[in-house]
Amino acid sequence: MKNTRRTFIRQTGMAGFLLGTGSIGNSMDGILQENSPATPFTFLSPVDGDMLCNNDGEVTQGGLKTRVTITGPAGLSLSVNGTGAGYKDGRYTADILLGDYRNTIEVKEASSDKRQSIVVFWLRNYAGKYRLSLDDNIWFLKDIADHADVYRSIFENPYLGLFRQVHELYGTKVHFNLYYQTEGFNLSQFPDKYKGEWKDNAGWLRLSFHALQNDPDMPYKNAGYDTVKKDCELVMDQIRRFAGEELMDQVTTLHWGEATVEGCRALRDSGYTALAGYFNLEKEPVSYYLEGEQRKHLNQRFIWRDNREGIIFNRIALVINTIPLEQVVPFLDGLRSGSRKPAYVDLMIHEQYFYPFYRDYQPDYGQKVLSSVKWAEENGYKPAFLGECIFS
Repeated sequence: MKNTRRTFIRQTGMAGFLLGTGSIGNSMDGILQENSPATPFTFLSPVDGDMLCNNDGEVTQGGLKTRVTITGPAGLSLSVNGTGAGYKDGRYTADILLGDYRNTIEVKEASSDKRQSIVVFWLRNYAGKYRLSLDDNIWFLKDIADHADVYRSIFENPYLGLFRQVHELYGTKVHFNLYYQTEGFNLSQFPDKYKGEWKDNAGWLRLSFHALQNDPDMPYKNAGYDTVKKDCELVMDQIRRFAGEELMDQVTTLHWGEATVEGCRALRDSGYTALAGYFNLEKEPVSYYLEGEQRKHLNQRFIWRDNREGIIFNRIALVINTIPLEQVVPFLDGLRSGSRKPAYVDLMIHEQYFYPFYRDYQPDYGQKVLSSVKWAEENGYKPAFLGECIFS
C-alpha cells in the first residue's frame, strides 16, 4: 500500500470525525431541497432527504412525532401537513406525525396558497444499532484459496477466525468490502467448496464490492459509469458464485470513498443504494460526489438520502486503525450527533493492519476491534447490518 494512502488515513481518518457535533436543527440553507424562489419561507429542519429516527422526536403509537422548523418573515399563515405553525424569533414551528417510512412534508401559506414540500424518511429500526465494517479485503480470501486442500473451514483463516470470535462474544454483524484482485490472485480463483459454510453464517456475515484492486489511489474519483459498473459486477458475480446471494447487501463502501455522480449511479444500478464514507470537511473528504454543505450536514447528522439520485449516505463513526488502543474508548465516548450519541454506530477497520508482514502492522489489531465492539455493547447498541436498519 502506498505511503500516500497511509499518510492520508493518519491525517484525515480521525480529524474529520471530530467535527460531528450537529443536530437536526442545522440547516443547509436550502441546498438539499427543492425550495421555490417564489416562496418567502424555507425549510430549516428537517431538509429534503433527512432520515429521522427515535432521536429526532417522540415515538408514539401512531409514528414519530417530530418538529418542523421553517424560516420566514413575520405575519405569514403557515401550516405544515395541515397543522398550524407558530412563530417566534423569525422561525415557524409545527409538530407533526410521521407514520410511514417515506413521508412528504408540505408547508402551505394560507393567504397566497404558496407551498413547498420535501420528502423525509422515518427509520424505525436505526437507533441503538451498530455494525463492524472491514475495508480493503482480499488477502484473507487468497489465504483460504491457497490452503483449500488444508482448511476444512473458512474460519481456519486467522483473520476470519478473529471476527468469528468477535461475533461469538458479542453477536456482532460483520461486513467485508472486497477487492477483486491482488498480486497473484483474483476472486475467480476462490473455490466454491465453502459455499454452504458461507450461507450457514449469512446471519452475521456480508460481502460486497470495494474496488478492482488496492492501487492506484482514488481509482474511481474521475471514473465514468461503465468503469465502475464493470468492476462492481466482477466482484458481485464472484460473491454469488462462491458464497451466494444470502451474503450480499444493498450497502457498500467504495475504495477511498470518492466517485462521480455517474460512478455512484453505477453502484446504485448494481444494487448498492447505500454508501458509507467519512464525509470530512477538509481535503480528501471520502464523500463520493457530495459538496461542502452536503458533507457538513452528513457529518452532523450521520445519515442522509440524496432524493434526486436515490442513494443513501451513512457516516462511519470511527476508523479503528487510525487511533491508538488507549484512545478508542475515549473517542467513542466523545461521539455526538447534536447533544446525543449517534443513533447508529458504524465501526470500520482495514484488513492490512492485521498482518505481521504488512509494514504498518498493528499488533493490537484484535484488541482494538474488541474494545470498539465492547464499547458498543456497554453503551446499549445492538448488532445490526446497516441494510437492516435503513430500508424499512
